[in-house]
Amino acid sequence: MKQKEKFSIAKRLRSFRYAFAGLGVLFREEHNSWIHSLAAILAVVAGFVFRIRPWEWVAIVIVIGMVFAAEIINSSLERTADFVKAERDDRKRDIKDLGAAAVLVCAISAAIVGMIVFLPKIINLVFAI
Repeated sequence: MKQKEKFSIAKRLRSFRYAFAGLGVLFREEHNSWIHSLAAILAVVAGFVFRIRPWEWVAIVIVIGMVFAAEIINSSLERTADFVKAERDDRKRDIKDLGAAAVLVCAISAAIVGMIVFLPKIINLVFAI
């Protein structure tokens, strides 16, 4: 049994370095993260343009974080599955498909939140012209 380490601020700070390294891997190697980034940037810009309310910002920030977290977890699952078993396997396919489905559910939820927040503002803008 592994002995419990004493709390160390230095070790906690180093853990941030590892987390940021993981973000680097995400943006360097996972092309879907670029699509999520574009969607996030568009949502943030639209938030400033339409001057959304604080609770709307909260919703937008939560769903952006949710999509990126799901993408990170999915990428980890895929890499783990490939590491454990290089050859094709139905169980490996299912693991990868389930991870991708989690990202899809989060992205659809984020899109719905975006529509709830921005669609009324866009409609008001169009009909105000």
